[in-house]
Amino acid sequence: MKTIHLSTQDHALLKTLVGALPRKPAATDGPCLADELARAVVLDGRMLPDQIVRLGSRFEIEDLESGEVEDYTLCLPAQANAEQGFLSVLAPIGTAVLGYADGDEIEWKTPGGLRRLRLRAVSQPALAHSV
Repeated sequence: MKTIHLSTQDHALLKTLVGALPRKPAATDGPCLADELARAVVLDGRMLPDQIVRLGSRFEIEDLESGEVEDYTLCLPAQANAEQGFLSVLAPIGTAVLGYADGDEIEWKTPGGLRRLRLRAVSQPALAHSV
């Protein structure tokens, strides 16, 4: 499994979010946000390259089986809005892409089955650089 990278700020915020969630049953379908946070390399946000997906990142994701490409902005659950392209970090694909970089391929278990994805065109909003 490839190493993922998170900013100190995102890691702390997401750890608080995970702590407020109901406990997950022991037998689960696959990795969850808590698992990803536990394995992440945490860096100062200014040290993360722009091609790493973090909260607020805009990215394209390509389904390697169907060729379908979708465009999203990764956000907290309260800002999620599928019609406007805002994907919650708690959604299976939102959790899957967190901390990965442009060009990375990811296999992730979703309610619809195992998906093979490729990250494309990751970009950061101007405000992300002031953190």
